[in-house]
Amino acid sequence: MKKLIISGTLAIGLLGLTACGGGDSKAVVETSAGDITKEEFYEELKDKHGEEVLTELVTMTVLNDKYEVDEKQVDAELENIKEQVGEDFEQTLAAQNITEDDLRKDIKNGLLQEAAITEDIEVTDEEIETYFERQKYQIEAQHILVTDEDLAKKVAKEAKDGKDFDKLAEKYSTDEQNAKDGGNLPPFGVGEMAPEFENAVFEMKEGKISDPVQSDFGFHIIKLNKKTESDEDFGKLEDQKDEIRREIASNKIDQTAAMEKLSKLMDETDIKVKIKEFEGLFEAPEEAPVEEAPAE
Repeated sequence: MKKLIISGTLAIGLLGLTACGGGDSKAVVETSAGDITKEEFYEELKDKHGEEVLTELVTMTVLNDKYEVDEKQVDAELENIKEQVGEDFEQTLAAQNITEDDLRKDIKNGLLQEAAITEDIEVTDEEIETYFERQKYQIEAQHILVTDEDLAKKVAKEAKDGKDFDKLAEKYSTDEQNAKDGGNLPPFGVGEMAPEFENAVFEMKEGKISDPVQSDFGFHIIKLNKKTESDEDFGKLEDQKDEIRREIASNKIDQTAAMEKLSKLMDETDIKVKIKEFEGLFEAPEEAPVEEAPAE
């Protein structure tokens, strides 16, 4: 699950105090040196985090009105998290100072955002079938990442001509995490790499070196070392279609398009802010006038 926004504890704290922002002098902390009132606490939160938290709260209210997430979906996500974390689940919650109820709220918020920003993303049956087949394999590979296409072609030719791939990676690769280790990547499976990289490497044969493959990160020269098929039973495609479709859609998310989608949803909603400092928070910025070219 991909969560985009919401700092739950802060948002809940500020929301709970908004009704007290009009001069409530009730102490929320008492000390021998003096008290902290609700008004003081609210004003401090508002000044430091008000715009961010108010935006998050209003966004989630809008999404909750336009999309539906039922408790079964939340339960399923929670069980996935518990399975991944294992016996340390309670300790992990305690370390982050949140309760299971807090986590459930965050899960629901994440699912609402996912519903909004993936609803226009197309996923074909062919993509689903390909993902299902690829999940049976584990890949071991190396890569050299460069930003210039001409350099990528040069390095790819050198690698294919027999030059030491490890040394080429150390010399040319801009991937600082593994350049000095011959460009070796940790073993990976489907959905873990950039789509262009993944499509290329799954079509390669062991020991082969690719032509330059362009992704958002630059140009990759890939060497496939090993492609291992698992003995695990992956079940039936029909039983996994919805989950695979969701995973593929999430991997296709474009952050710019996602923010544009959320902005559009906000623009389509009638929002009236009653806190003076934030009255224009949800108003679209005025476009700068286009200057006409001087007459010749």
